[in-house]
Amino acid sequence: MSVDIRIDHVVKKYGNNTVIPDLSVDIRQGEFFTLLGPSGCGKTTLLRMIAGFNSIEGGSVYFNDKRVNDLDPSRRNIGMVFQNYAIFPHLSVRNNVAFGLKERRLPRAEIAAQTDKFMKLMHIDEYADRMPDRLSGGQQQRVALARALVIQPDVLLMDEPLSNLDAKLRVEMRTVIKEIQNSVGITTVYVTHDQEEAMAVSDRIAVMNLGVIQQIGTPKALYQRPANLFVASFIGRTNILQGRMTMTGGQPVLTLEGGYSVPLNHVLPDCRQDAPVQVSVRPEEFVISPDGEGIRARIDDSVFLGLNTHYFVTTREGVKAEIVQESQIDSILPKGLEVSLAVKKEKINVLTADGARNILEGVQNDITEG
Repeated sequence: MSVDIRIDHVVKKYGNNTVIPDLSVDIRQGEFFTLLGPSGCGKTTLLRMIAGFNSIEGGSVYFNDKRVNDLDPSRRNIGMVFQNYAIFPHLSVRNNVAFGLKERRLPRAEIAAQTDKFMKLMHIDEYADRMPDRLSGGQQQRVALARALVIQPDVLLMDEPLSNLDAKLRVEMRTVIKEIQNSVGITTVYVTHDQEEAMAVSDRIAVMNLGVIQQIGTPKALYQRPANLFVASFIGRTNILQGRMTMTGGQPVLTLEGGYSVPLNHVLPDCRQDAPVQVSVRPEEFVISPDGEGIRARIDDSVFLGLNTHYFVTTREGVKAEIVQESQIDSILPKGLEVSLAVKKEKINVLTADGARNILEGVQNDITEG
């Protein structure tokens, strides 16, 4: 049975050091929810609080309506997959997968049936009698996932499960994990610092920094309308430009380097005023033209990657920027060429001068209030 997880104003301290000051979030039944952020931001600490491995100095954690703060990890009915797999080196694949069922003293026939079912689900049944040292990293991670799921937990917790795999295996395994989670329908909390990985597997993502959730939303919502500068910079690549917003005849107008101006039609009503701003322009949100209106810049280098070509430029005021354009069949723009950079005004994001807030309409944030 899958559950809702409600985290209500939790606090985590180590001595006088507060790692998580006051955090609330609701994780929906059956969803794939990812905690994403840089190393040391508190995401693994929060995961271990949900699991029961870390104490809670304030607030409460609920599975459905049951408060689990003081419940032993073994009684929370969780499955856990770790970064280092943590499978038993002295047990075969079959015995690793069956371990949790044997601990619960289930009938032998049921243990065999469930073990076979989840080995087949994870495509490791052909390795049933192998020892872990004869498995690849991806195969070992499949064993760890099967062992976590075979006990039919209410919650699946995953802590950087793909970080020890090579790039190709990471892509393969994140597809496997998402497919399995969809088919089993279990509430899953996933920790990673890899934003591409998070976007590939998650229903919703919580972006964390310094123990505080900055924004919660779908991958699309976070990428297209980040709530602040930290989220804009952490989710995907972006270029940060300095600009100024002015009101001209009741119309907000954004002015960037060199006097390049674009009208903005979707500024929040309470932000429609003359003010300095920061502008997040993702590499694909620039339009390069050798002659035209825009920010003047010089091409420093280019990298051809098949479908797209990445250009690295310096503006006349010395700002470095990266631009991604669909590759052309005829040529690549040469180094040293002077170009104009226009922006796709409907896609860029405009932030307050301190970066604390996106001032455009359409920002979604599912952070629990109250």
